[in-house]
Amino acid sequence: MAPLQENPSYRTTERTVPTRSRDRASYDRDLVHSILDEAYVCHLGFVRDGAPVVLPTLYGRVGDTLYVHGSTGSRPLRMAGQADPGLDVCLTVTHVDGLVLARSAFHHSINYRSVVVHGTARQVTDPEEKRSALDALVDHVVPGRSRDSRPADAKELAATAVLRLDLDEVSAKVRTGGPSDDPEDLSLPYWTGVVPLVHGHGTPVPADDLDPSVALPTYLSAP
Repeated sequence: MAPLQENPSYRTTERTVPTRSRDRASYDRDLVHSILDEAYVCHLGFVRDGAPVVLPTLYGRVGDTLYVHGSTGSRPLRMAGQADPGLDVCLTVTHVDGLVLARSAFHHSINYRSVVVHGTARQVTDPEEKRSALDALVDHVVPGRSRDSRPADAKELAATAVLRLDLDEVSAKVRTGGPSDDPEDLSLPYWTGVVPLVHGHGTPVPADDLDPSVALPTYLSAP
């Protein structure tokens, strides 16, 4: 497992410096972690048979390591399990925070927070690391849930694969604020501003076969 780094920022590389809007890029470790920790799904990109493939999947973070969940029969997991150098991947996470409506169609935009990770993914084979990674995946979705559910048995562990991707070549990109209209458009009679997008959790719905004596866990009832 990769140790936490003391350096507050990730290093910049040719692949992590954007060609556009460089002022929105950040390599701050805390910002990167916060964006990753708030999302549920990442998109994992790799090349298969000479063509690009992008798959949505669950993930979890432990320090400066991402763990990606999959089936042992899936193509990227099989490719990453082959001999070194593993599987070259690009992993992305994006939050859309607002719709930015300008007076001109050209200047419409969105407020967002995103992270892009480049690196080599490898299949986790150590049993203890695999169990810890699966706990992290569960707790990433619902903190505390891994301690409040049956852990995977040997058969389930054998059918589940986990990819490890170290956070080395990584960058964040953020846009905030309102529209950037051209000066000659400021007098146009069109509404302009930001429509915030808010993500929230609804009231938990119990399963039909749940024993009525089982109370709602505190980690689901807390505001």
